[in-house]
Amino acid sequence: MARPSHILRRLRLNLRRFRRREDGNVTVEFVILFPIFVTMFMSTVELGMLTVRQTLLEQGLNLVVRDLQIGLTEDVDHDTIKELICDYSGGYLPDCDNALKLEMMPIDLRSYSTLPEGLDCVDRAEEVNPVRTFTNGQANELMLLRACLKFTPIFPNAGLGRNFGKDANGDAVMYAISAYVNEP
Repeated sequence: MARPSHILRRLRLNLRRFRRREDGNVTVEFVILFPIFVTMFMSTVELGMLTVRQTLLEQGLNLVVRDLQIGLTEDVDHDTIKELICDYSGGYLPDCDNALKLEMMPIDLRSYSTLPEGLDCVDRAEEVNPVRTFTNGQANELMLLRACLKFTPIFPNAGLGRNFGKDANGDAVMYAISAYVNEP
């Protein structure tokens, strides 16, 4: 039978040899750094798509406002403007017809008050989402138009997608605001 001191000596010798070996250090570095790079990559893709969507939402809203200003759009209602914004965005806004909600109201320059704090967006879990405030306004009246779009992040549980403000369905929110004056 081997003596305990001999077993301890062999164990120490094996541990010293293991500590001096360098053939596993690349694996340790990979295990530590790979998740960081994957998270950065996923966040970059998410931020790129968020930027594209936000830009297209703002462009669509601005083109619709231009049409409203110069009178190209005659029948002004919530659904018509929503359809125009979705068309101007080139189809890149996800589920635009169901996920976009508009709010339009006149602004009195003499007693200015901001839009209500609570951003009113579509609740995709509900069947009916009534229009909040949509007033066409009179000639020479300053109008404020706010569009709110809900979307599902590409990577909802990783990187930047995890940090978006989300509702109970996991949808993130983006919005755009534009102001214009009704021409006579």
